[in-house]
Amino acid sequence: MARNGVVHGHSQELALSSSYETAMEALSSLISRRKRGDGSKRGEKFDVMFRYLKILDLEERIAGLKIIHVAGTKGKGSTCTFSEAILRECGFRTGLFTSPHLMDVRERYRIMGSDISRENFLHYFWDCWNRLKAKSGDDLPMPPLFHFLTLLAFKIFLSEKVDVGIIEVGLGGRFDSTNVVKEPVVCGITSLGMDHMEILGDTIEKIASEKAGIFKPNVPAFTAPQLPEAMFALQERASTLKIPLRVASPLDSKMLNGLKLGLAGDHQFINAGLAVALCKCWLQRTGHPELLSNEDLEMMLPEAFLRGLSDASLPGRAQIIADKPEKSDLKSEWNRNSGDLIFYLDGAHSPESMEVCARWYSNAIRDDQHSIKNNLVKEFHGHYYSQHDNRHCNGSDKISQKILLFNCMEMRDPQLLLPRLINTCASSGVYFSKALFVPSLSTYHRVDSGASVVTSDTSTDVSWQSTLQRTWEKLMDGKDVTTGNACKFQSFENSSSSEFLNGDALEKCDPKGRHFAHSAVIPSLPLAVTWLRDRAKENPSLRLQVLVTGSLHLVGDIMKLLRR
Repeated sequence: MARNGVVHGHSQELALSSSYETAMEALSSLISRRKRGDGSKRGEKFDVMFRYLKILDLEERIAGLKIIHVAGTKGKGSTCTFSEAILRECGFRTGLFTSPHLMDVRERYRIMGSDISRENFLHYFWDCWNRLKAKSGDDLPMPPLFHFLTLLAFKIFLSEKVDVGIIEVGLGGRFDSTNVVKEPVVCGITSLGMDHMEILGDTIEKIASEKAGIFKPNVPAFTAPQLPEAMFALQERASTLKIPLRVASPLDSKMLNGLKLGLAGDHQFINAGLAVALCKCWLQRTGHPELLSNEDLEMMLPEAFLRGLSDASLPGRAQIIADKPEKSDLKSEWNRNSGDLIFYLDGAHSPESMEVCARWYSNAIRDDQHSIKNNLVKEFHGHYYSQHDNRHCNGSDKISQKILLFNCMEMRDPQLLLPRLINTCASSGVYFSKALFVPSLSTYHRVDSGASVVTSDTSTDVSWQSTLQRTWEKLMDGKDVTTGNACKFQSFENSSSSEFLNGDALEKCDPKGRHFAHSAVIPSLPLAVTWLRDRAKENPSLRLQVLVTGSLHLVGDIMKLLRR
């Protein structure tokens, strides 16, 4: 009987896995290539959301959701994550919808702080899919990917009977599919910057106006501090709707009573301050003022707020993972005598966020130098990680070597991203010795599951990564590498990997001193990780501190590889 039970359980797991992969294939079929600057089409696609809601019997029901709606350029996911954690600690059943996902689409849907289970995801997914498919036709095609994911979020929140739904806008605000919410409890705008300009506009005022499209009559709104031009646009929209718009000040670290924010980086105090304001307003407007302390809320926070702020977690944003061998190897000779390999992950992909990422990385490196031992570590699928300053160390006498592992989408301008990264790090005395440019494993036209097979295919087109490398070398030496006057353009396959890493372990890449980093284009991410691990193993005197940034896809792919 027991044996039959095991077999039956295994069969169920296989069936579940097969159904899940089928669902990912279905989602992938909804991906459409974005057409730039077509605002009228965005409006048409938004209007059709109401037809989809009616098919799913959600149009009237979503009015019963008590929603916090958040738009912005930087910090949307962090602000939503802080808000969810706070209200969960206050005793409410929470639902969180964020984007994008890093390893598995279920990350977008958190119920009570945890990703929705595969079983529940599939139940809600196929219910929505089958009902929409039955009504689709020439006049009403299946919804685009993010529209479907948004519809699924509403379905999940209603079915799971959440007390509060925290919803992050996908892109912009006015025509975003999440904006079908007619009367949220409160709206928030995080820090604004220049991003998605081909869709939202080429000035900060135009971008702010699009974000302010989530404002609704009779619904209070809060914003993080903004540039004057952005603030004017936000206030103009609020004035038109006759609603209050308040500026949420960054959280004072003294209010944490010695605790640390669950999300690392000084910029998170801005997001935490906005989250606190949104949660206070939500509690007051939903009839729960008793959960707010009777003390002066400008001077101290309720205990539940403190717990939420300190326990919040969001993978892939200012996250540190110290790579470790398999548990069976923990006592091996090479583990005791090998070098350290530490990954610093942040999915920054705009000029402003790249600067924030560089400050965080520089501070983490500095803290690492001052606090080698006595670090609390947590296990991450066989590895050890922390949102803060945790790292693996076999001693304080190792040579620190900073390495950049970078990729970005071709729509991004590396001449705007890389200088922000280099200069901000250099201002803190942090210099990259090596730069590696790699293609992401994930494609932008397929939805993968966390169990998707990771391959080491080296036949990928790396012409874009070669462009990134040329930009890097030009920044380092001040000359285009194609002229022959700067450093030799290195190809990973044609160079000695040992020489590449060890030839100048102490060399700094400092344009003013006319030193430049060696760089390489590596044709696959698994090959890059294997190479880094081999170098750490072969060089016990080194501490490799690898910053992975430029793309959330790249960060997610690294996390998949490290989890394995």
